[in-house]
Amino acid sequence: MAGDIVPFDLHRMFLGSQPWLFYLEILVRTIIIYSYTFALVRWIGGRSVAQLSIVEFILVIALGSAVGDPLFYPDVPVLHAMLAITLVVLINKVIDWVMLTYRGAERRIDGVPVQVVRNGRILVDHASRRNLSPPEIFAQLRLGGIRNLGEVSEAYIEPNGDLSIFRTESAQPGLPLVPPPEFSDRHRKDTKAPAYCTRCGAGPDDNSTPCEFCGNTEIE
Repeated sequence: MAGDIVPFDLHRMFLGSQPWLFYLEILVRTIIIYSYTFALVRWIGGRSVAQLSIVEFILVIALGSAVGDPLFYPDVPVLHAMLAITLVVLINKVIDWVMLTYRGAERRIDGVPVQVVRNGRILVDHASRRNLSPPEIFAQLRLGGIRNLGEVSEAYIEPNGDLSIFRTESAQPGLPLVPPPEFSDRHRKDTKAPAYCTRCGAGPDDNSTPCEFCGNTEIE
């Protein structure tokens, strides 16, 4: 009961009310659950977090929930947790089989790449399908070593969230990405430099106010 709890009771906070032998049980529970989960994960194969698909990401979350509770909750039986872990892994294997067997299943489950840059311009409508804003795309382009949009022929957001970047054969002028706008001194702008839309990067031959491609009114 809430009324029986003494706030900041150090014994309750750090030791709890279980007998000392329960610490040994936690050790045994951890070894059993860890070994069983490790064997199943080796069976389904493993990737780094950056390479996880949507299905595999959900698998990690589900396994984390199923694995964590039986380690130290005395009222959660180990066999119940092992059953839950087994079912989660089997569901993932069934989904993998469906994706390999039925045409189009992978597209429906994992999604498809979405083009977000074409010929040095952000495709704002395409990016919004993946809930991405131009500043987020600019940040990923900078991580890929891109200094301005003119260097990019095409870029795609992959199903796992990575950005695939394809450079132009010869770099063209484009919206500067370096330094980021937060570090730029806009009051010292070179008025002779070409003006680009700060949202989609439409070039000086294309832009108007507002931008005909994205409706932005800010030109740099």
